[in-house]
Amino acid sequence: MATPSITVTETPLVLYALRRADDGLILGHRLSEWCGHAPMLEEDMALSNIALDLIGQARALYTYAAEVEGKNNDEDKLAYLRDVRQYRNLLLVERPNGDFAQTMVRQLFYSSFADPYWRGMMHSTDATLAAIAAKSEKESAYHLRHVSEWIIRLGDGTDESHARAQAAIDDLWAFTGEMFAVDDAERSMIASGVAVDPLTLKSPWMVTVSEVVREATLTLPETDWMQQGGRDGRHSEHLGHLLSELQHMQRSFPGASW
Repeated sequence: MATPSITVTETPLVLYALRRADDGLILGHRLSEWCGHAPMLEEDMALSNIALDLIGQARALYTYAAEVEGKNNDEDKLAYLRDVRQYRNLLLVERPNGDFAQTMVRQLFYSSFADPYWRGMMHSTDATLAAIAAKSEKESAYHLRHVSEWIIRLGDGTDESHARAQAAIDDLWAFTGEMFAVDDAERSMIASGVAVDPLTLKSPWMVTVSEVVREATLTLPETDWMQQGGRDGRHSEHLGHLLSELQHMQRSFPGASW
């Protein structure tokens, strides 16, 4: 008999940790889907390593969320035994891989935010989050450098690669605004010095993205309309399909161990 889904007591701190953990887990899983399918062996290894970094960040955050909640949950339960509406990840990270350009643009948008975010979180008044951030920032700096080089190569490459990169930017742009959204739960974390105000990261994020896109001879859309909902558990159909694969073993063989 499959283990039923767990419930989580989402205090502001637990919710904050879960949101960032879910980002790492879902994007890490998306990138892992490239294993054996990337355009070259070196990139196959690079994407796998980035995926492992993100999943490692997720594990640390899930462990801390479980500790703060104190309800007998652990990292595995939080990853594998929540229903889709309980996930709090950005809509951006659950978007399908698409072609290689889609994956790289998605990573550019996310990494350009994650790098200054983790750098800022190193000064969190929460010692555990600050320690997680100190490790994560080193990883995110590499992720950003790696994906920036690829965006420039794609945009300033052939007509085909340029067109695909531009199409990816146009398609994913509307999912970037959610990174900077703040609700009441997060405001309390910001006020206490636990969290970084994401609105303060929007300007440096735009500078980074704009510089990379300009060097790649690409353009950013001018629309201000943004899609939101992931932080509140309102997701696209893509997340449900992703979770059915990610959670399959745990739900089919509950309590199994290696």
